[in-house]
Amino acid sequence: MPLSTPAAPRRLLHKRVVQCYGYQRDDGLWEIEGRMVDTKTYSFPNEDRGGFIQAGDPLHDMWIRLTVDGEFLIRDAEASTASSPFALCPAIAERYRRLIGVRIGPGWNQKLRELFSGVDGCTHLTELLGPVATTVFQTVYGQRYDEEDVKPAEERTTPPMLNSCHALASDSPVVKKRWPQAYTGQNSAADGPAPLRNECIT
Repeated sequence: MPLSTPAAPRRLLHKRVVQCYGYQRDDGLWEIEGRMVDTKTYSFPNEDRGGFIQAGDPLHDMWIRLTVDGEFLIRDAEASTASSPFALCPAIAERYRRLIGVRIGPGWNQKLRELFSGVDGCTHLTELLGPVATTVFQTVYGQRYDEEDVKPAEERTTPPMLNSCHALASDSPVVKKRWPQAYTGQNSAADGPAPLRNECIT
């Protein structure tokens, strides 16, 4: 694996798997689905699930689907809880329809806190909206930039995520090569990677 060898012997106790899928619909809209599944390697007591949740059975199995347009406006939203530790948990899913009419972009996390903080939401469904929102951008912008990539570099549209991370700093060699019109660094053959920026590490 890409990480270093663990420092001591260990055993797996818990696994969380988050999967996100981005689809383009035939009507021009986009659908993003996210799923979060938590499992444990051992059985443990649970009053709402027949006395025990067995090893490998989902503690959480939760889904979200967002339908968005090309401007990232949410046209429809659906949430579902297939497995949960408490029988009451699925009842909150309908509340996530409050996302309809919200635009994914700056202020997204603040909006989620306003809509679903505390008793007004489910911790795990709200967490799942983070990678789902990222997948919206990867899906919609991904196709747009696939189309952009066939153009000469000087004709490409500057990406809105410029300066959003280390690699896309306006003075980085990545920007110099792919979007030269947006490049702000030195034009030298000796140009190397831009130094790490603290604001890119969150």
